[in-house]
Amino acid sequence: MGKVTGFLEFERLEEGYEPPQARLKTWKEFVITLAEDQAKVQSARCMDCGTPFCNSGCPVNNIIPDFNDLVFQGDWKNAIEVLHQTNNFPEFTGRVCPAPCEAACTLNVNDDAVGIKSIEHAIIDRAWAEGWVMPMPAAVQTGKTVAVVGSGPAGLAAAQQLARAGHAVTVFEKNSRIGGLLRYGIPDFKMEKNHIDRRIAQMQAEGVVFRTSVLVGAMPADTKITNDAKETVSADELKAQFDAVVLTGGSEISRDLPVPGRDLDGVHYAMEFLPQQNKVVAGDKLKKQIRADGKHVIVIGGGDTGSDCVGTSNRHGAASVTQFELMPQPPEVEDKPLTWPYWPYKLRTSSSHEEGCERTFAIATKEFVGSKGKLTALKTVQVQWQGGKMVEVPGSEKEYKADLVLLAMGFTAPVPTVLDAFGVELDNRGNAKAPTESTAAYKTNVAKVFAAGDMRRGQSLVVWAIREGRQAARAVDEFLMGSSTLPR
Repeated sequence: MGKVTGFLEFERLEEGYEPPQARLKTWKEFVITLAEDQAKVQSARCMDCGTPFCNSGCPVNNIIPDFNDLVFQGDWKNAIEVLHQTNNFPEFTGRVCPAPCEAACTLNVNDDAVGIKSIEHAIIDRAWAEGWVMPMPAAVQTGKTVAVVGSGPAGLAAAQQLARAGHAVTVFEKNSRIGGLLRYGIPDFKMEKNHIDRRIAQMQAEGVVFRTSVLVGAMPADTKITNDAKETVSADELKAQFDAVVLTGGSEISRDLPVPGRDLDGVHYAMEFLPQQNKVVAGDKLKKQIRADGKHVIVIGGGDTGSDCVGTSNRHGAASVTQFELMPQPPEVEDKPLTWPYWPYKLRTSSSHEEGCERTFAIATKEFVGSKGKLTALKTVQVQWQGGKMVEVPGSEKEYKADLVLLAMGFTAPVPTVLDAFGVELDNRGNAKAPTESTAAYKTNVAKVFAAGDMRRGQSLVVWAIREGRQAARAVDEFLMGSSTLPR
């Protein structure tokens, strides 16, 4: 424990933001990381609880009190060693994780939580700047080969762990760049892609082979999934060529809104819109990019993907941005005695909302309206819960002007043809069926085929994907070698 009375003496200090008028002109990150003295003060607030709920609140079980104490002591090099014990990519989570660890912080019971995420962010950025993040190739090769299908956070975590265990790992990605939804789903203003590139270089030095623009199985013809594949590999080929296969693709089938007018020009999935902009930032030339310039934009869906659409639309120069949420507006302050240490139900306002956005709650879209095949407006109605059912509020119909509608209502399942190609049994949500707590952890019904991340658990957080990738790697290592020294 850095300072016994720190939680009494110091207030929570948030990371700073560049002002909206400046950050809207660029696609660069705009979060101002804590300086060394600020991180020390923030870490001093940690109480090093006898039962650190932050550890269990964190999906990868980061050893949070330990790295907080090390930061307070000024031992940043050991702080990154502790952080890397449980998290392969803290530069990802330190930027885009919603920080369930902070919700679980004991100080959060009746005060502001320790700024754990900001400390993690400061540690990893310092580690990269000091050159402490180095390749860790295996001392001995096992002679075993593993194919990882999908290069998002689950796939990268699994690949890195397996390579460090001495296996020859090949990662297959259907797009032209590595990173999955980290690369194509998260805007650069939230996480610049050089962070992925640095990890790729590290993993290549550790022996991981990356094969891009390679589609495993087949792609459904009627989907709007980002896909730059120039080559196809069958499931049978992978099973024949590798000792184990790990399926770690994302949950990429977007939830649709099948109301009248859905086929009008101007109604798009968020995951048509966001990947295009990320590709343009990366230097790609697109013939028909979906843009929001001068348009009245409506984003349907109140989650992180919707927020990303808001921020991207504002950077395009939209005339207006409105975000719809089907559920009623949450309370601004959670009921801590009821929810702690679990993730609380409360209103969350993102940096993108602060840049300019009208938010409307308890609203449903009834119809898209258009002229000559192009979207011009949409019709809505307010809704409320009665007797456990959602009902329309009489007389609440309204028409909103709209030139561009972005559907950001979440994702229903991974690409089904990949799982079908391997013959993997599905659960009732269309995900790969594989247990996590048994001797068959992460194993599918198909011999030597494993599944992890969104492909197994459904749409989730980056930090959950990293956890599953790490745990699946241990399961694969045990399968190949009979035992494993990889962390659980």
